[in-house]
Amino acid sequence: MLRNGSPVERDKHLVTFTEPSSFEAEQYRRLRQRIEAAGTQRELRIIAITSAVASDGKTLTAVNLAGALARKRGSRVLLIDADLRHPSVAKTLALDSADRGLSAALQGADGPLAKFVQAVGDTTLSVLPCETACTGTYELLTSPRLTELIKEARSQYDYVIVDTSPIIPVPDSGLLRQLVDGYIVIVSARSTPRKLLGEALNLLEPASVIGLVFNRDDRPLFGYYRSHYGQYFRS
Repeated sequence: MLRNGSPVERDKHLVTFTEPSSFEAEQYRRLRQRIEAAGTQRELRIIAITSAVASDGKTLTAVNLAGALARKRGSRVLLIDADLRHPSVAKTLALDSADRGLSAALQGADGPLAKFVQAVGDTTLSVLPCETACTGTYELLTSPRLTELIKEARSQYDYVIVDTSPIIPVPDSGLLRQLVDGYIVIVSARSTPRKLLGEALNLLEPASVIGLVFNRDDRPLFGYYRSHYGQYFRS
């Protein structure tokens, strides 16, 4: 990947891009498999990623899941940064989003979805970044323009992963309930308070919750399988 003509090294935590044969990347492929299986029972193509509170790893999960989905041959995947208050997908993927993105598309710039989407280097993943933090998020997230963009995305991509704000501090994630097919809620091991997780789930319609992803788990069992089966996950 290049930025301003110079190579950019991807974050080592983006394992579905940097170490696709690793044990860690395999966990995202397992998540992809479960989404694909659930998609045979219900419409499950536009998936919002949220968490109870900030710093639970939702953006890394969103990016890695999008990367895992994009590795399927012929799969068309779009990652949208809809965390308008604290957008971070572009930074995480080392994209230059200064001139276009979701913020511009929602705040006056005309044109089809393709005008604002960027390809991610040597992958088949496309990204609709948010190039700057926004004010007036309620109006933007409930605007006909966003509905139009999501409708375009549904018609053009097999999967759309939407990184959204944490659901307890602000209402933004819940404003997308009519546009997405469901939510994956990220839970950070030994970090996400149980009470706040419960409150987050109460703010979502039960049928809209696809499932929980238990993040940052370093229990001994994980290490056991990594050491004994690591030979199968080397490049």
